[in-house]
Amino acid sequence: MKFPIKNQKFSFITDNSLECDENTAFLLTKQNQNFLEQVKQNSDVSILQVDELKKMYRVEDIKIIGITGTNGKTTTAAAIYSLLLDLEKKVAFSGTRGLYINEKRVQKKSLTTPPILTTLHNISLALEEGCEYYITEVSSHAIAQDRIEGLTFALKVFTNISQDHFDYHKTYEEYFRVKSSFFSDESLKLINKDAKKIEFNPKNCYTYALEVPASFNIMAYSMNDGLTAAIKHFDVQEPFHTPLRGFFNLYNITAAISSIKLLTDFSLGEICEVCENFAGVSGRMEVVSERPLIIVDFAHTPDGMDKVLDSIKDRDISVVFGAGGDRDASKRVQMGKIANRYAKKIYLTNDNPRSEDPLKIIQDVDDGILDKDKVVLMLDRKDAIELAITQLEEGEVLFVLGKGDEEYQEIKSKFVPFDDRVVIKAVIKEKFNR
Repeated sequence: MKFPIKNQKFSFITDNSLECDENTAFLLTKQNQNFLEQVKQNSDVSILQVDELKKMYRVEDIKIIGITGTNGKTTTAAAIYSLLLDLEKKVAFSGTRGLYINEKRVQKKSLTTPPILTTLHNISLALEEGCEYYITEVSSHAIAQDRIEGLTFALKVFTNISQDHFDYHKTYEEYFRVKSSFFSDESLKLINKDAKKIEFNPKNCYTYALEVPASFNIMAYSMNDGLTAAIKHFDVQEPFHTPLRGFFNLYNITAAISSIKLLTDFSLGEICEVCENFAGVSGRMEVVSERPLIIVDFAHTPDGMDKVLDSIKDRDISVVFGAGGDRDASKRVQMGKIANRYAKKIYLTNDNPRSEDPLKIIQDVDDGILDKDKVVLMLDRKDAIELAITQLEEGEVLFVLGKGDEEYQEIKSKFVPFDDRVVIKAVIKEKFNR
């Protein structure tokens, strides 16, 4: 990646040794240090350390907020971003949905956490727009690969931890170790106290919870027409409402409220007042149809599925889902078991099979489903969604899981245009004329 840079003896900076020349400096990182000798062969190339680039970009002038966890990163980060904007702060947000600066989308979707050069460049763009805060999702891959090298965080937030990315980390113990390492320093931290415990440095640490005493506690809540709750911080208690759906989103919005309280001078009441403006993230518990009720969500892990399917308790559930190829295959049976536990009707179909045999993936998931009478195996995702909608009965809810707001399917190295929401709306229009 190559970016322009102002007021230097060179005009560009890159982390790719092949792009270096007298006009393009090389940023030395932990990821590319094996190519340093190759770069040194060209004496005209300037070589920068991460700390040097941070000074050039004035990175110390912005407060960086990092959110990590198996689930909830995107919604929590987006909530912090949205609430700060409503509180008239200038803020940027980087994650799986792209880069947003002061309500404008600057870059499209990319890695959850890009390489450090991209992040530093993005921070420089945010600073040019006067931003005081830069919110970033932090993936376990990024921690393990030093993609957050040199960043100083004003706040680190932990949402939860469960099975994911075992294709990369191999074991839960390694995944746990990597996540825990993010919280080992003395920076300001906010930890979900109800989640499976990770290891963290207790210095400058605050907590949030629904079930046990914490720095920030939800005292009461209702899930009618969104989420209505009361949050308590020490001796102060304030009510809030948000259109968000799902019990798990109580944790996400609580983390967002708590983060802003820790980082700013706003009162708890002022923060809670703007919660009603945050309706969630596209593709996360997104209600695509009210009649019949159809919800799209990105849930693609056992824990994510469990939280989503458990979020609506007063209706029979139908679910359309699959599992990604070339990823942790051990979670497929668990996903099947969870669908079997909650759903009355199950439609197993393609997700992003990538290089794997789609039928083999579906069969792996099906191995976890005991009640075969409620399962339909249908490779074509469009057909599966259409059948599920057609077979919906009065009062049932349909969840379409796994892809969220993705606009493609990844099949044999090809990205085929596909959007669950577009398909659902087309079927609704055809079947119900609305």
